[in-house]
Amino acid sequence: MTAFLASAAFVVLAEMGDKTQLLAMAFATRYRWQTVMWGVFVATVVNHLFAVIVGTYLTQIIPMQYIQIAAAVSFIIFGLWTIRGDELNGEDKVSKYGPFWTVAIAFFIAEMGDKTQLATVALAAQFNSVVPVWLGTTTGMMIADGIGIIIGIVLGKRIPERMVKWAAAMIFIFFGLFGLYESLPNQFLTIPCIISALAVTALLIYLVSRMESKKEVKERTEE
Repeated sequence: MTAFLASAAFVVLAEMGDKTQLLAMAFATRYRWQTVMWGVFVATVVNHLFAVIVGTYLTQIIPMQYIQIAAAVSFIIFGLWTIRGDELNGEDKVSKYGPFWTVAIAFFIAEMGDKTQLATVALAAQFNSVVPVWLGTTTGMMIADGIGIIIGIVLGKRIPERMVKWAAAMIFIFFGLFGLYESLPNQFLTIPCIISALAVTALLIYLVSRMESKKEVKERTEE
């Protein structure tokens, strides 16, 4: 019971203001709160089980730094994908790649190498217990992200859909860049490299937004 309570409390505190809580806010402005909660739950259950069972041994095979870099890059790609928009952004379109899987995949990627996943690994090692830590960290995530979803629902009633989409995309991209900054070796963190990375990211955002604008114009023309 101590492992469960400690794990839950630790993750609630660690998750406050974390990118996954901000994602919960962003998704809650676009999708039904039940869909977001289930997506978060499934992603957390799988991710934290992976962290508890495999996480302590993973760094012996693949350095955690590489996992964090891959997760950061994926996050930037997901941000650009959000700007571009496709059938995954439409709640009214029935598809096996619907809102639920959008949320679940995004949260799973966000948690890879995140501090709450690393905390789950550390807690499992500290308490030498799998199930209580797994259940505790999952409960903590649901509490913290539930708070984010409530805030997102309130905000979503007052913010235009286009602004919501861009805000969600910027959250993805910001934390992707921040993740790269924290994970890349120091030799890549020189001023020229940082400026170049920001310039490339800005260019990609511009190009993707242009594609999105052309798509909207085409859709209005077809109507």
